[in-house]
Amino acid sequence: MLSARALALGAFALFTPLAAMASDSGQSLDLTTHPVGYAALIIFGLAYVLVMAEEFVHLRKSKPVIVAAGIIWALVAWIYAEQGQAHLAEQAVRHNLLEYAELMLFLLVAMTYINALEERQVFDALRAWLIRKGFGFRALFWMTGILAFCISPIADNLTTALLMCAVVLAVGGDNKRFVTLACINIVVAANAGGAFSPFGDITTLMVWQKGIVDFFGFFKLVVPSIVNFVVPALIMFFAVPKLKPEATSEDVHMRRGAKRIMLLFLLTIATAVSFHNFLHLPPVIGMLTGLGYLQFFGFFLRMSHHSWQKRNEDKAALVGDMTPFDVFNKVARAEWDTLLFFYGVILCVGGLGQIGYLAMASEVMYTQWGPTLANVTVGVLSAIVDNIPVMFAVLTMNPDMSETQWLLVTLTAGVGGSLLSIGSAAGVALMGQARGTYTFFAHFEWTPAIALGYLSSIAVHMWLNG
Repeated sequence: MLSARALALGAFALFTPLAAMASDSGQSLDLTTHPVGYAALIIFGLAYVLVMAEEFVHLRKSKPVIVAAGIIWALVAWIYAEQGQAHLAEQAVRHNLLEYAELMLFLLVAMTYINALEERQVFDALRAWLIRKGFGFRALFWMTGILAFCISPIADNLTTALLMCAVVLAVGGDNKRFVTLACINIVVAANAGGAFSPFGDITTLMVWQKGIVDFFGFFKLVVPSIVNFVVPALIMFFAVPKLKPEATSEDVHMRRGAKRIMLLFLLTIATAVSFHNFLHLPPVIGMLTGLGYLQFFGFFLRMSHHSWQKRNEDKAALVGDMTPFDVFNKVARAEWDTLLFFYGVILCVGGLGQIGYLAMASEVMYTQWGPTLANVTVGVLSAIVDNIPVMFAVLTMNPDMSETQWLLVTLTAGVGGSLLSIGSAAGVALMGQARGTYTFFAHFEWTPAIALGYLSSIAVHMWLNG
């Protein structure tokens, strides 16, 4: 009887090696060698395989990570409850939910403004202007790249890339060589432009919201970002055909209120920055205040719509502004799959951090390798795995680094995705938009040139800011 009891206790200890993990002080349990830890890694790995295979299986990327997040936290909570520390798991998951809520609401406001500008035909007007001018392929190669670099710090890099790609497809026609090179250039430029602005990429936004780097501190990355864009662009430029397509007469007029919405968007950004820098409030509070600006302006447009339409019947028919502005339609058109994907990723990575894997990775990367090598590796990883879970993992590890190193990991996570077409949302979107022309292997052909720009930008950053 005694031996059987001892055997049962031994089996329990084998499957729940927690005696040394828990303490009376209430610290986190180390589950890295526990079956629950291994199961969580497998679940997250399988979920991410489905995310990367989205184009082939046609399963929205949010679905697998949402399910994986629920299962991982259920396993973690079960073990903590077994140890009488269920409150620790609850506190941890609430912390992760708060992280997600700030990010989601911030992005929701930004997406609403971008959708409003798109509905007011701001981007269509820009595209039509470029097409009307009749630029040659080489001039258009530089113009779309420079515009992508300049627009992405304010708008997100995905919207910017899609806009510029529409121009390239409209002008390039059947010239696959030009379309391919221009799309690669746009992806690199959009990712580089988003790396020096808190509004340009999710990774920079997360670093800013954490308070690790202040708003103006990111502008130290302007020159390295320019280098990251220009080096591969110069190499690819000589392969662009020397042709000049015929200009078209397409003309698109911006709808009523478009310019004022642009000003409100800039005012919203200024409000978010001011709330964070001067009042020490989360930037999301300023962004939500800015959403109020748009709501009031939308109310004005809606209430004055019929009287304006009567005064401008010919103009209204010309610009197609026949329906009143509705701000909640713009909220509904936000990219909800992306927002829910962020939820799944943040909760999954947070669960792995609670298990102890992120502390283990931090020890290896930032203590044994050193921060510079670790941060360069983060950029390479972001070309294979989405940069959002990679950056969230680094922020969760919270290694002790100087501002120079935090800016380095912000830069590498932002531009590292350009190394492969699947490494960034901009690249994946353009593979769908220019299907059959801009492909994984077409991009991979120019990866050495992009890698040269990647390494050059790191060297310039360390030289200027190190």
